[in-house]
Amino acid sequence: QVQLVESGGGLVQAGGSLRLSCAASGRTFSSYVMGWFRQAPGKEREFVAAISRSGISTYYGDSVKGRFTISKDNAKNSAYLQMNSLKPEDTAVYYCAAHHSGDYYYLPRSRYEYAYWGQGTQVTVSS
Repeated sequence: QVQLVESGGGLVQAGGSLRLSCAASGRTFSSYVMGWFRQAPGKEREFVAAISRSGISTYYGDSVKGRFTISKDNAKNSAYLQMNSLKPEDTAVYYCAAHHSGDYYYLPRSRYEYAYWGQGTQVTVSS
């Protein structure tokens, strides 16, 4: 079991930046793949980024590649999503998620592979 709490959402102008944080507690943080998803009104939950247990391997959704950066700090039990060059279409509720994996390099992209979720934080990008 692991509990996740996101923070850092808010209102930002197009072209601006925002950094989301995900604080984890409950079990060994290094045992989890961390992921970020987002969901806009009327749309399904979309994969944004994932980072492996190692913290070395990462993967990004096509819509954010080159603009967003995922990172994690096992010592701080935290994961982060740095969002740059934000666009109005990035507006969504962003969720932190965790997958308990025994594979040091596994990077799941399906929301169904993540058993633990934060409450979400709203990101709104104005034009």
